[in-house]
Amino acid sequence: MPVAKKRKIALSSEPSKEGLSEPASTSAIADESKKEKVSGDGEVTESVSVTEGNAVQNQERLERFKALQARAKKSAERNLKDAAAESQRLATDPNVLTALSRKHAIASHKLLKADTAAEGEDFERKRAWDWTIDESEKWDKRMSKKDKHREDVAFQDYRQDARKIYKRQLREMKPNMEGYEKEKATAMQKAALSGGLEVMEMDDGELVAVDKNGIFYTTADSTDFVENKPEKAAVDRLVTDLQKAEETRLRKRRDRGKGEEEGDVTYINDKNKEFNKRLARSYNKYTAEIRDSFERGTMI
Repeated sequence: MPVAKKRKIALSSEPSKEGLSEPASTSAIADESKKEKVSGDGEVTESVSVTEGNAVQNQERLERFKALQARAKKSAERNLKDAAAESQRLATDPNVLTALSRKHAIASHKLLKADTAAEGEDFERKRAWDWTIDESEKWDKRMSKKDKHREDVAFQDYRQDARKIYKRQLREMKPNMEGYEKEKATAMQKAALSGGLEVMEMDDGELVAVDKNGIFYTTADSTDFVENKPEKAAVDRLVTDLQKAEETRLRKRRDRGKGEEEGDVTYINDKNKEFNKRLARSYNKYTAEIRDSFERGTMI
């Protein structure tokens, strides 16, 4: 009896253990499901953030691409506009523009003169109000010089021609003032060391060179210039000027027709030469025998 009771208790105790173990397994499953849910939410949040970052980056790239497209379009339009302006500038003759501006200035001058005359005022006096005395004097001097130069263009004599050539060479000459001052200082220093030149200071502080023996400063009787040795560049410039003068002389000679073998000169200028040519074309066939007779001396 007592043994059977124990067995019954033991049998009755087993279901109670199983019943107690069921809630524990349910709570574990719930915990695992919660963990899975939490981990799933984290993965979804991370994927959403990555997607948003990619979208922002793509938007920035799209904006930069649109900005580059706009810049390229603007540059193309500017280049096309500049090319059209350059083509128009090259197609326009500058001589035509100069002629138009000159005609416009002449028309404005005539219109102002007509209006001034209609008002009964002096045109030159009214025009002079726009200029100062110095500007007016400079303009008058310039115009007188221009008129004198215009009158001096024609050939008068060889002396006058040589004077014009000399003045043109003076205008084209560009002296080396720096080299001149350097050579002058060196020469003064040598003369001062040798005793031929004395440098004195005036009361106002100015330095004056005094030539005691009269050999430093050149005069009409001085021959020290023969010892001067010019630079190679100066010699080359002189040779170039001589060659240019020779070429000009030969070109003028060819223009006058003296370089051609024409026989006797029967004209005094170019106009007379053309007139004689026209006469020769018309009457040479009639006067050839007479001219030959004159040259042989048998006409008489």
